[in-house]
Amino acid sequence: MINNELFDFIIKQFASNELVIAAISSSPYLLAKAGVLTEKKYTVGLTMESIEKLDVFDKNNYSEELIVQDGNVITARGRGFISFGIYLGKALCLEFDERWYLE
Repeated sequence: MINNELFDFIIKQFASNELVIAAISSSPYLLAKAGVLTEKKYTVGLTMESIEKLDVFDKNNYSEELIVQDGNVITARGRGFISFGIYLGKALCLEFDERWYLE
């Protein structure tokens, strides 16, 4: 099991170096806990009740969108996994035909 403080430190290092950070489903919680979502628009696959209970999310920056990209941070709800992968691939400048992944 990874130390929570170490995990937060690693996430913060990625953010401070403006590396691509992506989180899907409930994992944007880890970004919020590390302070990475401060002043960033985001989405998360949690209920509003859970978001409020966890008390690490800025509700003013919450979006109902399936995928949200704000600078180097990409967040998505779980059901948007295909689009999430496409956003992430583009952010990493990977070469692929995104039409292959569409339904």
